[in-house]
Amino acid sequence: MESDVSSGGNPGSDTDPDAAWSPLAALDALDRQIVHALQVDGRAPFNRLAQVLGVSDQTVARRYARLRREGAVRVLGLTDPLRLGLTPWLVRVRCTPDAAASIGEALARRTDTRWVSLTSGGTEIFCVTHAARAGEADALLLQKLPRTPRVVGVAAHALLHVFFGGDHSPVSRTGPLGPDEIRALTAPDAPARPPDTSEPVRLGPADHRMLEVLAIDGRTSAADLATATGWSQTTVRRRLSELRSCGALYYDLDFGGGRLFPELRTGLWLEVDPACLAEVGAALAGHHQIAFAAAITGNANVYASLTCKDPEALYRYLTGPIAALPGLRRTETAPIHRLLKGAGPFPL
Repeated sequence: MESDVSSGGNPGSDTDPDAAWSPLAALDALDRQIVHALQVDGRAPFNRLAQVLGVSDQTVARRYARLRREGAVRVLGLTDPLRLGLTPWLVRVRCTPDAAASIGEALARRTDTRWVSLTSGGTEIFCVTHAARAGEADALLLQKLPRTPRVVGVAAHALLHVFFGGDHSPVSRTGPLGPDEIRALTAPDAPARPPDTSEPVRLGPADHRMLEVLAIDGRTSAADLATATGWSQTTVRRRLSELRSCGALYYDLDFGGGRLFPELRTGLWLEVDPACLAEVGAALAGHHQIAFAAAITGNANVYASLTCKDPEALYRYLTGPIAALPGLRRTETAPIHRLLKGAGPFPL
């Protein structure tokens, strides 16, 4: 739906009735702690997780294996395309009503797409895409989609800056761990400040082989990564630390189609005065409903993905925190009908 919003909007109540809700509510207390710990550091050894959580190594390993087997959670090692000199595109594909599902499933099978979903009553597909390597053409945008039968229209927005996302998710805000536990779990090679983005990070053939393995399982052992790359385990560990500390590599959780995040997921497109863009981005990054927020090109210059527990919670969020954003001219919401693919390049 679309609505014109005057600047300033309705500030809403100081007390958020939805603040106590957590997308991890379907899990028991220990599983919630493990998931939050993995969001902090997806490659943390099980013995370090166990020490911080006060349980045995075997318990943590067994719990994570069950969550992964059930499709509830898996750790992915992913790259930040902006740090690699690549331009991510947020693509909206309008299809004839009988074609969206099949075209969406075809897009989900491609390794150059992420976050493929059916929105707007099942007639529109949303996805994120970028070329696999610097210097390669964005074949999906330039060749494939415009020539696909039953595609009515394609709109592409270049992603310019991420306000919230990467190795952060709603779990980062609503998880059960406290500040001391988070500090104890934070990886020593995690970027302590925004990395220098003046020059893109260059990857070699062995880097690409290692990153392909991590995109399937971010907890792949150093021994298996050494086999994939031809490096020694020491070189693997050093290169992982280098890519992590410069911001090129991060670890995220993919919740697949399992028991987590079954609630109302919505894409939010905002048209914001350019002078207010940074302020709006910082505000969105602090909202517990936001799973991802970024500045993009186009009339709608901010995109956000959000999760609310039900339609009433979405209404309260749109008429409260969103309406109160400075410089807001227009909003558009696109409820996600079906998620076909998540954060990684390879579907489950």
